[in-house]
Amino acid sequence: MAEELLEVKDLRTVFYSDGEAIPAVDGVSFGLKKGETLGIVGESGSGKSVTSLSIMRLIPSPPGKVVGGSILFKGQDLLEKTDSDMRKIRGNNISMIFQEPMTSLNPVYTIGKQISETLMLHQNLSKKEATDRAVEMLKLVKIPLPDKRIKQYPHQLSGGMRQRVMIAMALSCRPELLIADEPTTALDVTIQAQILEIIKELKEKTGTAVILITHDLGVVAEIADNVLVMYCGRAVEYSSVRNIFFNPRHPYTSGLLNSIPRVEGPKKKLQAIKGVVPSPNQITKGCRFKTRCDYVHKRCMDEEPPLLEVGQSLVRCWRYCGGGECDG
Repeated sequence: MAEELLEVKDLRTVFYSDGEAIPAVDGVSFGLKKGETLGIVGESGSGKSVTSLSIMRLIPSPPGKVVGGSILFKGQDLLEKTDSDMRKIRGNNISMIFQEPMTSLNPVYTIGKQISETLMLHQNLSKKEATDRAVEMLKLVKIPLPDKRIKQYPHQLSGGMRQRVMIAMALSCRPELLIADEPTTALDVTIQAQILEIIKELKEKTGTAVILITHDLGVVAEIADNVLVMYCGRAVEYSSVRNIFFNPRHPYTSGLLNSIPRVEGPKKKLQAIKGVVPSPNQITKGCRFKTRCDYVHKRCMDEEPPLLEVGQSLVRCWRYCGGGECDG
């Protein structure tokens, strides 16, 4: 059985505004084994990126702060590590691909220098050794003419190329955990498929565990083993990718799946989830999905449901009471 690499328990991250603590991640828990891929999905404002930044200890402070829970990486709580310890872990043991490569890459340094710097810092390689490894990594992510590309600047590359550079940089130290935050955002469909294929191949070659954060459930179906569905800073469903797609339990998960356009099969009107995600400071008592749910009843208005074990899934919904249907 694969060893547990990461355990996030009851994670709570808040942002302070005018003296008020506004929860962005509120009691999220999940686990990840070596070599596994976890997909974290949900609309904008669900807390996906804040969860990943909390794991990396990159929450800007002020105004943000992790106020509760634990993040166990190989049995050690990252929240108890010093800043110096975290600098050694980031990029070396845990790497992250950020949403927008143009703003994540430094525009005044060449691609080669940016990848080499990571290797010299974490792997104690010489400049030549680091440059050779940088070329090797660019080849690995299928960038043509890598010897030429390492001498170029970010603005000289296309969006797809820059994203590949980010992947090469993130994987250059062969991390045990890769966090990919919207790695295919703003890329065309062909490049998206290539990027996903690269991540899958590298995961198989290196055994790296992956946390994939995305809006795109098609991406999750392609690459994930398990899925965490988030809404308003909470986990609302947590299960295997097969259960999520073939037996979704939470109304929000079903809504996300029903809003995917279908190419095959009978023509059906595209369904949309009514309303919008409320701001964290607008959350009131009861279920956080109540204003958008077709199954809402009085208990949903008054009490927030806990995560309930339903079959092989964990679901935050009053429709289930320990696996059985509620009367409502």
